[in-house]
Amino acid sequence: MKALLSDTTAIYRQAAAFAVACPLLFLIPVLVEMAQHVVELRGGMYVDEAGAMAAEVDPLRLQFGFVKTLALYLPGYWFVRFMLLGDPARAARIEWPAFGLWLVVFAFGAVQMWWGLFGPSLTGLAGLGGQAATIASAVLTIGSMALGLYLAAWSAGWAVGNRTLTPLRSAAIMHKEIWHAAGLMLTGMLPLMVVHYGLAIAAVVALPPSLDWAAMVLDSIVVGFLALTLTGASVQAAIHAARRVGAELVPQDDPSAPLSPALSVGQNT
Repeated sequence: MKALLSDTTAIYRQAAAFAVACPLLFLIPVLVEMAQHVVELRGGMYVDEAGAMAAEVDPLRLQFGFVKTLALYLPGYWFVRFMLLGDPARAARIEWPAFGLWLVVFAFGAVQMWWGLFGPSLTGLAGLGGQAATIASAVLTIGSMALGLYLAAWSAGWAVGNRTLTPLRSAAIMHKEIWHAAGLMLTGMLPLMVVHYGLAIAAVVALPPSLDWAAMVLDSIVVGFLALTLTGASVQAAIHAARRVGAELVPQDDPSAPLSPALSVGQNT
């Protein structure tokens, strides 16, 4: 529990430091989220519950939703490097092969996100229905989340050019600390998700229309931090697991790499 609290604190502290050090990158998901809110506000989503239900299936809103989901991951390359390298100036650079490797990670996540929003249901493709479809859907959701946890070291290592961290190697590193990683995903996500959904509910049922815009601006900033804490939770989980097994996240043939990344990053946080 002490390690979970310490690592959670590190996630939020690093997110705040990155927002100050790299404000333009921080604003990417903020601005995309606000663009989606403009569509929602003009479509009457926050007028009442009926408007909210109608707006949920608005095709334009769904398209913005996909763009927003991508935007949540766009600062990831720089934020991962910010956490691992301990050098904001170098973290901001586009370096090869690190950027190319990260693009593979990004594409992997983008395909998953697109399929989840627009692709056919896997349970439907399997011919399942009713309770069987519900159970299968829950299993697939849990499996997808577990896969993300096991690939945490891979996604972190590739952003700093560590080609030795294959998906299989990542799974081996993360395996013994998988519950700690799951705890970090919850603590890195839940507080801001509660605020995110709370603002949306308040705009629909409690706030006067004159305050809806202010609530959505605040919500967009919350989503900007959520983008960082989601990535940060994965990176911090990888740092914790790598430290436990003596693995290196930053490639050691890098002349500017810290002597012991798994330890030095923990000290910087």
